[in-house]
Order: sequence, then C-alpha cells, then structure tokens
Amino acid sequence: MTDLKLKYEKTNTIPFNKPSFLGDEISAIENAINLGKLAGDGYYTHKCNEWFYKYLNRPVLLTTSCTSALEMMAILLDIKPGDEIIMPSYTFVSTANAFVLRGAVPIFVDIREDTLNINEELVEEAITPKTKAIIAVHYAGVSCEMDKLKEIASKHNIYLLEDAAQAFSSMYKHQLLGTIGDLGTYSFHETKNIVCGEGGCIIINNENFKDRAEIIREKGTNRSKFFRGQVDKYTWVDVGSSYLPSELNTSYLYVQLENYKTIQSKRMEIWNKYYNIFEKYELEGRIRRPFIPEHCQHNAHMFYIIFNSLDERTNFIDYLKSNNIYAPFHYIPLHSSPAGEKYGRYTGNMTNTNKIGDTLVRMPLFYNLTDEELEKIILTVNKYFNRK
Repeated sequence: MTDLKLKYEKTNTIPFNKPSFLGDEISAIENAINLGKLAGDGYYTHKCNEWFYKYLNRPVLLTTSCTSALEMMAILLDIKPGDEIIMPSYTFVSTANAFVLRGAVPIFVDIREDTLNINEELVEEAITPKTKAIIAVHYAGVSCEMDKLKEIASKHNIYLLEDAAQAFSSMYKHQLLGTIGDLGTYSFHETKNIVCGEGGCIIINNENFKDRAEIIREKGTNRSKFFRGQVDKYTWVDVGSSYLPSELNTSYLYVQLENYKTIQSKRMEIWNKYYNIFEKYELEGRIRRPFIPEHCQHNAHMFYIIFNSLDERTNFIDYLKSNNIYAPFHYIPLHSSPAGEKYGRYTGNMTNTNKIGDTLVRMPLFYNLTDEELEKIILTVNKYFNRK
C-alpha cells in the first residue's frame, strides 16, 4: 500500500475561514477508530449527547448537518404540499429547502435594518390559514426578537422554529438560542464556531416531538428503542432517513465542545478588535458595524461591515484580495434567486434585504487566526480607508 501524504503550500493568503483546531482532535479520532465502531450512535455520539443535555437541559439529537436537522423539523411538523412557512429571505438556502422538499411554500419577509434578522413587526401580516410555522434565523449569532415571535406563534396556533445554525452559545434575555422555539438547530459546519467538518443537531424543546424525532433520525425505525431494551426487535415504523453522523465527526466535535469557552474567548477577542478598528469609519459615515441589542449576547460568529453601495463594497473586497486577504459578501437573497422565485413568494417590500445583499462584507474571523495575520488585516483596512 502506498503512503499518501498531503502537501500544503505555504502562502501569504489570509482566508475568510479556517476550521477551528485545538490539537486533541487527532487523538480523539484515533480513539474512535480503535473503539471499533465508526457508524453513528457510538461512544462519542453519546458523549456529545450527554454534554448537550447538561448544557441545554433538554434532548439533542446529533445529525449529519444542520440541513439534516432542518429536514427533520419539516418531517416532524408533518409539512404537506401547500403549507406555508414564514422566514427571512436573507438566510442560507437550507432554511427554505428543507420545507420545499416537503412541498411547502416559503413566505419571505423583510429583515430589520439593525440586527439583519426577520422583522417581527412584518410577520403577522404574512400569516394566512395555510401558515404552519415561523422560522427565526439568528443571523451572525444575534437573536431575533423571540418574545414577539412567540406571542405571534401562540396567538395563531402555529409553530415557532429556530434556525440557530450560527448561534451556538448565544443568548436572548439569558436564554440560550435554539432552546426557545418548539424546535431548534445548530450547525457544526467547518465555517461555524464549534465544528466537526459537517454536522449539526436538532434540539427538542417540545416534548411531543421527542420519540418521533428519534425514529425519523434512524431511517424511520425504532432501532434506538431496541438497543435500550424497550422492544424485542426493531422495524420500520415511520418515514425517516439516515441522519446519524459518523463517530469520526462526533469525536472531533466532542473535543471542540469540551473546549468551547477557549474557542469563543479567542473569537470574541478578534471580534472586539474589529469593532474598535471600524468605529472611526462608522463615525465618518462610510460603513456600518454590527448592532447588538442590550438584551442579546452574541457569540462572535461573524464580524461584518455594511457599505453604502455595491460599488464601495466591491472596491473594498477587491483591495483586500489584491493584498491576499479574502473577505467575501454573504447571501444572495432567496426571494430573488431562481429557486426562490419558483418555490416561494414574498410579502411587502424587501428593501432592507435587497440592500444588505448588495452591501455587506464579512471579515476573516476564526480561532486559529494569528496575531500577525490580524495585524496585517487591520493595517490593510486602514490603508484602504485612508487612501487619497
């Protein structure tokens, strides 16, 4: 057998993201291999489940991705063709796709100008007899206005869901995001704060969903009950799919969870440096920095800046790129995408969504960003804004 070695080229390029790596992940992966079970629901999956139960005080099921967790949400809600789901347009495609796969119609609502989250004041007018749920997407780890959304959902007897893909450890009025709606999700994709390459979880806040969620995640079988000795054999009992992550993924994830405070502390340090550096340029009216409401605690998932025009954003991105720094924009709003126009519709105008889609830039922010790299970014930013 020929040994294959990965070769890394050293460059001076600073990427937008590098997956967080602490060092102990390699030993955990080796241990998972030595334990002899790489398929889902092994030693490390159970360790992660225990960790989350202590942290969130409610059941969590790990999944292959946050997309998988969102798809499980749609199945749990018995989404049928023609059902409507209210959500922001400024989000990742999975938020909509998971429900479109079940035949639902995404109803896109504009975002707030300050937090870039769904505008809670526009949600109620989008509700119809076909509305099944509201999805709160916590952009950049900053909470939506959950009290208002809960009030609306309760009034109209519809579900409130949380796409907290970017919001692990963030809080709304001292309550962890993902634990407020009927169901929540986290992402552990390599671009998130806590990672395992590809991975996610569904958070069960409504006890009525607990047993069925377990079945859906296990290909529609009652296999988990069999292993617990609750049934003498397992069989196909419901719809479902294979949503269990590999032990290779969960072993990496467990190390990250055990050290999440270290990761979060470093990210917050970088976030705060950006926030201070860009203050001058915000006061000059050239950009806008993230807004964090007093009752929200964010997780330093992302540091973005908002320019006044598409041209200004393009010039900034190009200047950084010419200096080997990658700072990308984010979503193309779903309501204006080909699939969004085909499968969904929007209510009212999308003024803020359209503007943010043209003017937002994300700065490099990851745990292993070095002091030297951050210094280069800051110097380059200052040079750009101080050009004649």
